Amino acid sequence: MPTVTTDTVERQAAEAGRKPGRRTDEVMSASMLSEGIYELVIRDPYVARTVQPAQFVNLYPADARMALPRPFGVAKVEGDDVTLIYQIVGAGTAEFSLLQAGDVIDVLGPLGKPFDTPKPANYVLVGGGLGVPPLLYAEQKLSERNDGTQITSVFGYRDARFADDLVAPFADQTHSIVNAEGNVVDLLNDIEDELSNADQPPVILSCGPTPMMKAVAAWASKRGISAQLSLEARMGCGYGACVACVVDTPSGRLKVCKDGPVFTTEELGWEA
Repeated sequence: MPTVTTDTVERQAAEAGRKPGRRTDEVMSASMLSEGIYELVIRDPYVARTVQPAQFVNLYPADARMALPRPFGVAKVEGDDVTLIYQIVGAGTAEFSLLQAGDVIDVLGPLGKPFDTPKPANYVLVGGGLGVPPLLYAEQKLSERNDGTQITSVFGYRDARFADDLVAPFADQTHSIVNAEGNVVDLLNDIEDELSNADQPPVILSCGPTPMMKAVAAWASKRGISAQLSLEARMGCGYGACVACVVDTPSGRLKVCKDGPVFTTEELGWEA
């Protein structure tokens, strides 16, 4: 069966007055960054041109017994190539880990609401585990600005610091920690004076496990620092139809995929 190219799908969608739907992309490279952590690069000009930090794409397993896609935040864009970083957590991601350059995979996106970063600030990107990769793309985009914006990375890892080298070209400062040494709130405490004395006011952008982000939100709220949290959740469709990823908030139940994944501390009711 011939592959339907991304350009063809994009053209057909534009002619129909809608966003491109599910399409088949070529795998440009696939590799293991550290034990159980993989990098996958796909060629998708539409995602490359339109994705914003914290938005995600759905990847569909080829095995028809796994009907639901898996959502992944974009970690990097270079030309028409889009980099995703993921961990094997089940059958779907195990299948993705077998992909090689030249293979194809079905993709939908970009989906979801991105970080809101209109003003210059000292953006402090706080990530834990597989919440780190979407922040890499946020740092890439922020580094392209010429408005005095500063970038500080605060990353927490289980063990291997797999993303420190990847973020080095974009961040002004990078602080990282592994579980045996402490957590990201420990790092925030260590650099609190630096954040207070920076030329720009701090704004926290965070992604990672929910307990970590609740702790980060509380830390920021106590200090009057605004924070945006990109939630991780199990999703079905990825665009709000299946109601599988709802989160309870003071305003009622919201869908992580459609209303988020980015929410403010106040929207989630996570103030200290």
